Amino acid sequence: MTTILGLAGSLRQASFNAGLLRAARDGAQGADIIIGDIAHVPLYDGDAEAADGLPPAVKTLQDQLAAADGLLMVTPEYNNGVPGVFKNVIDWMSRGDGMALFKGKPVALIGATPGGFGTTLSQAHWMPVFRFLQVRPWLEGRMTIVGAGKLFDDQGNLTDDKTREQLDAFVAGFAASL
Repeated sequence: MTTILGLAGSLRQASFNAGLLRAARDGAQGADIIIGDIAHVPLYDGDAEAADGLPPAVKTLQDQLAAADGLLMVTPEYNNGVPGVFKNVIDWMSRGDGMALFKGKPVALIGATPGGFGTTLSQAHWMPVFRFLQVRPWLEGRMTIVGAGKLFDDQGNLTDDKTREQLDAFVAGFAASL
């Protein structure tokens, strides 16, 4: 079975994007989505890396990426761009032997926001990072969820059936491409 590492770029307990990733995992057909935990990845510090090497949380994410056929990134949009916490995770994951793990890895990008523009700008801002990491962005589908406050419950769970159908089709398309 195809394995996809899923990362949600928010630390908020009831995050729409973490909920979107859970819904993707729960509805995945033909793929097993493993949800990576970014909560214990510290802020990048080159001195700490030189002294102590990679943090255990980063090594775990690298191992999960190495074992995955593809990467599903679920990105919030903060101030019209990439969330700092999510960029930090990817920066850490690319350290050590991590760069080689990204090279050629298929990556799909989705996101949800309470605003009216979806995560269009955040998704666009990931493209230079993808180019540098030499991943293979999956560009055959696009999913930017607007008005997330009406589509998720108070715990961040997706409750909208139409959005769930779109998500399932997106994930199925990505999985089929792997």
